[in-house]
Amino acid sequence: MAGHSKFKNIMHKKGRADAVRSKLFSKLSRDITVAAKMGMPDPAMNSRLRLAVAMAKAESMPKDNIERAIKKGASGEADNMEEVRYEGRGPGGIGLIVEVLTDNRNRSASNVRTAFSKYGGQMGDTNSVAFMFDRVGEITYPLKAGDADKIFEAAIEAGAADVETDTDEEDGGHTIYTAYEDLNEVAEALSKLLGDPKSTGIVWKPQSLNPVTGEPVRTLMKLIDALNDDDDVQNVYGNFEISDEDYEALG
Repeated sequence: MAGHSKFKNIMHKKGRADAVRSKLFSKLSRDITVAAKMGMPDPAMNSRLRLAVAMAKAESMPKDNIERAIKKGASGEADNMEEVRYEGRGPGGIGLIVEVLTDNRNRSASNVRTAFSKYGGQMGDTNSVAFMFDRVGEITYPLKAGDADKIFEAAIEAGAADVETDTDEEDGGHTIYTAYEDLNEVAEALSKLLGDPKSTGIVWKPQSLNPVTGEPVRTLMKLIDALNDDDDVQNVYGNFEISDEDYEALG
């Protein structure tokens, strides 16, 4: 997958600037709270909570914040939260999946629909684009974890399904994919071989990437940023590919 920009990954994430870190922590806290509500408040006994905590730690979320989020879920304070998945098409027909965690489904649906409409997209029905993605486990490591051969060998030994390495010094890294049900087992095995990962989670991986060029690139990025700016939106996934040249042209 050489030649892709930093947006080649299926998940478009904001930069980790201080201005957005509090919002990131808020979303991570909500995910932990809901995970704790749905199962045991002990990460060792709750695989979903274990994943949520691992992701929070990967983003350097303070331990106190994590513990408060777990207690909130265990106490039943998150009883009115529900997970919702929205799907639609962005500029150029790009498929987008938007994962939401909300206490008001009507508000969230309205906000997501408004963002799609404002930036040249259109919301669709459930499964209108999900068939173009696979639900898989994703584990990431920085480039310094080892060269491509070392990571590949470790991943295969741990039971992973696929490995991708981007050697870009600024935005590169190793991305390891697993079957949905194998994520926890593979992540734990890799931790013993390579140390703690940069991130771990369940994602929507596109079966193929569609190139976006020219002006639609700017509109697509505005749509994704608008979705990510919504407090209810947890993740945004897309099956697009943007060249380095078009990304740089965004300014």
